[in-house]
Amino acid sequence: MTCSSPSTRTLIKAVLASAAVALAGLAQAQAVFKITAIPDESPTELARKAAPLVKYLEHKLGTKVEFTPVSDYAAAVEALANKQVDMAWYGGFTFVQASIRSGGKVVPLVQREEDEKFRSVFISADPAIRALADLKGKTVSFGSQSSTSGHLMPRSYLLQAQIDPDKDFKRVAYSGAHDATIAAVASGKVDAGALNISVWEKFVADKKVDTGKVKVIFTTPAYFDYNWTVHSDMPVAQREKLTKAFLDLNRNTPEGKEILDLQRATRFIPTQASNYKGIETAARSAGLIK
Repeated sequence: MTCSSPSTRTLIKAVLASAAVALAGLAQAQAVFKITAIPDESPTELARKAAPLVKYLEHKLGTKVEFTPVSDYAAAVEALANKQVDMAWYGGFTFVQASIRSGGKVVPLVQREEDEKFRSVFISADPAIRALADLKGKTVSFGSQSSTSGHLMPRSYLLQAQIDPDKDFKRVAYSGAHDATIAAVASGKVDAGALNISVWEKFVADKKVDTGKVKVIFTTPAYFDYNWTVHSDMPVAQREKLTKAFLDLNRNTPEGKEILDLQRATRFIPTQASNYKGIETAARSAGLIK
C-alpha cells in the first residue's frame, strides 16, 4: 500500500479547491435569469423595450439576464407556471390566468404607477360612430383574447352598457396586439377597435396615427392592470432584490429615464395579488373564465 507524502496531499487539496472554484464560476456563468412578456406589441418593439432593462437587471442581480420572447399570451402563462422563465410581464388578466394555471403559485412584485388606474380606449375612423351604442351592427376588433386592456375590460364595459359583442356586432375580430388593432381600424379593415390607452397615446405622440381620421369614441373607467410576476418558489431574498431594483429606477438618471420611458412608466410601485381580484370577477362575469 502506498502512502502519499504531506506535500502530495497538500497539492491534491489545492487542485481540488481550484476545481471547486472553477466549477462554481462555471455554474455562475451558466446561470441565466430569464424574463418574458405577453406579446401585446410587435416583436421588434418588445425587444427594443426589453434591451436596457435586461442590462440594468444584469448589473443589479449580478448574473446574465435574457429576454425570452413567446408566441402568444398562453405561452407566457405556461412559461412561468412551468418555471421556464424566472419573471414575466403580465396584464391583469394574464396574471389571473397564470395564478389559476399554477395553483396560486405566482407572485406579482411591482406594477407601474399608471397600472393602478389603467384604461382602455375604443377607436374608430367612421364619423358615424361616436359612442358605444353606435358599434351595434359593426365589425369590431379586440387585441388578443387573453388581453386585459385589449379584450377583457373593453368587453366587460360593453356588457355593462347592455351591448353583447357576440350578439350585437356584425363581426368580432382579434388582431393579436394593440398596434395591430390601430392598423386594422386605420386601414378600414374593421369599423372600430379596443386597445390599451398607453399604446394609443404613444402612437399619437409619435404621429404614427392620423388623429384627424381615427378618433377615440370611448375611454373606459380605471382598473388595475400590468405587473411583473415571479413564481412563488423563487427565494424571498431574490424577490426582494428584484423588487428593489424596479423601485430604485429613477428618472433623474439617464439609465432610469430610458428604461421608464420605454416601459411607459412614471415609476414602479409594489403590488399584490388582491389588486387583480376585480379582473378575475370581470373575467368570470364575461364568461372568459369558467
